[in-house]
Amino acid sequence: MSRAAARRFASILETVGNTPVVRVNNVAPKHVNMFVKVEAFNPLGSVKDRLALGVIEDAERRGTLKPGQTVVEATSGNTGIGLAMVCAQKGYPLVVTMAETFSVERRKLMRFLGARVVLTPAAERANGMVKKAQELAAKHGWFQSRQFDNEANADMHTRTTAQEILKDFQGEKLDYWVTGFGTGGTLKGVGRVLRKERPETKIVVCEPSVAPMVGSGSAQPRDPDGLPSGSHPAWTPHPHQGWSPDFISSLTQHAIDDKLFDQVLGIDNADAMKWSRELARREGIFVGISSGATFAGAVKVAAQAPQGSNILCMLPDTGERYLSTPLFGEISVDMTQEEIDIAKSTPSAQIATPTPPAPQTK
Repeated sequence: MSRAAARRFASILETVGNTPVVRVNNVAPKHVNMFVKVEAFNPLGSVKDRLALGVIEDAERRGTLKPGQTVVEATSGNTGIGLAMVCAQKGYPLVVTMAETFSVERRKLMRFLGARVVLTPAAERANGMVKKAQELAAKHGWFQSRQFDNEANADMHTRTTAQEILKDFQGEKLDYWVTGFGTGGTLKGVGRVLRKERPETKIVVCEPSVAPMVGSGSAQPRDPDGLPSGSHPAWTPHPHQGWSPDFISSLTQHAIDDKLFDQVLGIDNADAMKWSRELARREGIFVGISSGATFAGAVKVAAQAPQGSNILCMLPDTGERYLSTPLFGEISVDMTQEEIDIAKSTPSAQIATPTPPAPQTK
């Protein structure tokens, strides 16, 4: 049932997916048709709602998640928020491990939804929070959802995200699909469908220019079981939360090995911030830093694309996860001088404005 047609749902979980593809009109180059898939329309505001539902329901079907068993996951925030929603609705306790550097909004949202949030040292990066989740699962007998290597993550995108894209471009060409990678679930799950059903579509992967793990071609250090054993040598810190952890996940490695993309683009931090703000101020599309980064990649693609090309860009999450980050650093809580002048242009309902302190004299 489509989101537009449905008015009643058996639970919040039925509202996951079926996110809209929206044309970008004001900031896109005029010679192409630019579209964005706005994953903020998921119930908890990000593409990770899909994987959260997918991994839990897969574990239920397999019998690896028992009724009432605690779920544990390492997350930069969005997967944890999605899991908090799913676990709240289904009655599973949830513990998430998260590096202390990620935005406080994410911690509060997960706790508000009933999850417990265990912070890990910034210096240990994403690998540290993954190791902590593994330890907790082993010690307490908890179910670890393993977003970075769980095939149910990619399978969910094959069943939902990819099918939605095929439907939305049925009878039309789709020249480019632009995405980040993160866990690798979206890239692998959608990429393998497009390779089969729309082989003419060029798949473009974006990553931070300061952390060119895929573009560098350098191997990811791995344990004998194939899981990352440490940080990738090309990774350095960046503000794109959840968009590129400090390792290449197993799912992303599958996409690399299976050649599920045609091009890799490095995105500067400043461009990610710029395009997130531009989408908000000129299109009314409110998204986060990782979305701005992916859109910056789509703009790069458009600059080289032939006339009339159709470009689809993934926008992973809402901008509300970033209120305490540099993305909102220039946004004032108090009225700006321009706003004060507007207020003073009529006589009613004026609040007192702060008076600058008088110069001190010796």
